[in-house]
Amino acid sequence: MKKTLISASVASVLTLASFGALADGPSFYGRLDLAVTNSDQGTTLQGGTNGVNIGESGTYLENNFSHIGVKGSESLTSNIDVIYQMEFQVENTSSEGDVFKARNTFLGLKSQAGTVLVGRNDTVFKQAEGGIDAFGNTNADIDRLVAGQTRAADGIWYYSPKIADLVTLNATYLMTDNNQGAGSDSDAQYALSATLGDKKFKAQNYYFAAAYNKGISNIDAYRAVAQAKFGDFKVGGFFQNTESNKYDNLEGNTYFVNAVYNLNGVNLKVQYGVDESGLSKYFSNSFAYLNPDNKDTTDVNETNGFLKTVNDVNVQNITIGADYKISKSTMVYGHYAMYTGDYKIGSGKKDLEDDNVFTIGMRYNF
Repeated sequence: MKKTLISASVASVLTLASFGALADGPSFYGRLDLAVTNSDQGTTLQGGTNGVNIGESGTYLENNFSHIGVKGSESLTSNIDVIYQMEFQVENTSSEGDVFKARNTFLGLKSQAGTVLVGRNDTVFKQAEGGIDAFGNTNADIDRLVAGQTRAADGIWYYSPKIADLVTLNATYLMTDNNQGAGSDSDAQYALSATLGDKKFKAQNYYFAAAYNKGISNIDAYRAVAQAKFGDFKVGGFFQNTESNKYDNLEGNTYFVNAVYNLNGVNLKVQYGVDESGLSKYFSNSFAYLNPDNKDTTDVNETNGFLKTVNDVNVQNITIGADYKISKSTMVYGHYAMYTGDYKIGSGKKDLEDDNVFTIGMRYNF
């Protein structure tokens, strides 16, 4: 009897050990990110922020994409793993709308030939930004000036293995039948990218990317990203040309340059950006405020009326700030962002309302 029990116990331990070798997860993770923000115009605040009226100044509590999720993997064979992730944004500053919102959620297979995902995920066009966004996931995110930062559903993603430990080739394809009713005027909806180096600066001290977007979010666009680390300095540049699929008059370049300096654990950051496409969130919100007769102003790609005659858009942004990790899981941060610009309707030039945004926040990862 004792030998039987011992044998059974050993077999159980070996079985668990074997399973542990084959599986990674599931692991539970999440983030809480809250900030206090004062804004002159409210044009760049996070969607869902309570009490915001575009064109009015105020102080608000912002939820910067707090979320929870579960992810993991398991070996199906010696060469193929199944991988999965389910992530949901948690709304914790407003009593309006849904408490949970879908984020990256997918099921996939990983092998020596690459990784294939099916579900909802950031497009490879968006992912090509790497770590260039010095103020990402805040009201000074580069998506306030640049279009195409899309999380898409009903899609297929492919990521190649890292070629020569340097280069990856990636693709996103959206199922046409599933997305025809999503407001797209393009039959083909896909994105392609190639990346070189390491966006986290662990294997290499540089990162380069080139990407193309066709039809997704009603734009055709291409972008180039470059970033490098020199000791305690990180410098980067970003360029994108964007063309609207809905409005022939909305097309142009967007670019950013930034620098980050690590001073005894404090990251000092500065970023300058320009948008000439007229497809940015800041321009959309400011234009809607200045043209109240334009009834549908929730999205620049859905606006009507005067927008069809807009040209010569010029939006500028400068952001300065800092962040500091109190512990491995907790970071405090603050920044000041200034947005200004102008545009033409016909031959008449109009100024956008300047927005000055001050933010202090805390981020906790678990």
